[in-house]
Amino acid sequence: QVQLVESGGGLVQAGGSLRLSCAASGRTLSSISMGWFRQAPGKEREFVSISWSGSRTYYADSVKGRFTISRDNAKNTVYLQMNSLKAEDTAVYSCAVRSSAAAVPVHSPAGYNYWGQGTQVTVSS
Repeated sequence: QVQLVESGGGLVQAGGSLRLSCAASGRTLSSISMGWFRQAPGKEREFVSISWSGSRTYYADSVKGRFTISRDNAKNTVYLQMNSLKAEDTAVYSCAVRSSAAAVPVHSPAGYNYWGQGTQVTVSS
């Protein structure tokens, strides 16, 4: 069992920055791949980024060049640094553990088996 707790969301003006944190417990972070997703009102959950258990990272085209995912294995925490925020980035952001047995593409929520409760990010234009 893995517990995930996100923090760092809030209200920011367009062009601003926020850093989200996802603290994991119940499993050593270094052995798992962690993803960030977001869901805006009335829309489906959308993949944002993933940090593989090694050093590789991957981003959705919509955030590439603006968002950076990182991890601190000593703190069992994954971060999402979000810069140059836009109004369309407004959503609830959730972190999730990638299932080791996942047989679906990385952007599919079905490939993740533990989820945090989410943190709201609101970008005002």
